[in-house]
Amino acid sequence: MVRRLGVMFTGVALFCCGAASAEQPAGVASEVKQAYESLKTNLIRTAEKVPDSDYSFKPTPDVRTFAEVMEHVISAQTRACGAITGDHKTAPANLNDKSAIVSALHDAFALCDKAYGSLTDANMTETIQTPRGQHTRLAALVGNTIHDAEQYGILSVYMRIKGIIPPSSEHSSSR
Repeated sequence: MVRRLGVMFTGVALFCCGAASAEQPAGVASEVKQAYESLKTNLIRTAEKVPDSDYSFKPTPDVRTFAEVMEHVISAQTRACGAITGDHKTAPANLNDKSAIVSALHDAFALCDKAYGSLTDANMTETIQTPRGQHTRLAALVGNTIHDAEQYGILSVYMRIKGIIPPSSEHSSSR
């Protein structure tokens, strides 16, 4: 009887430990990477979806053109992610045509892929020098993700004004 209880207890303990480890949350670094990947997809699809003729569009005279917003994203990505990777490149300037912007955007995201790929729960609190001062790796990358979201919101408004459905809304527009 005691032996049977011991075997049963061991089995329950092993089952519970296995279930507990399988249900652990992914971790902060993983969550940040997921948010980045979502925005990366939407920004690349936006750049590819908008016709070249609309890259010079701006809703009012006092705001950036679509191309200038994309160029701003590329520049910010290059600076922020370069601070993480140590690759302090300068983003190309005065990009006005679609093909140059799409190419530069892919390059900026390749650099950011390295930066976000290097983030772990163990190193996320390390302090680094960024263009905006001393910050943790986590703060630098979350700041970049927030900036991407803000710029994607701006680009989505531009797209809506031109009658183009933003990538993040495509699934809901088919209902």
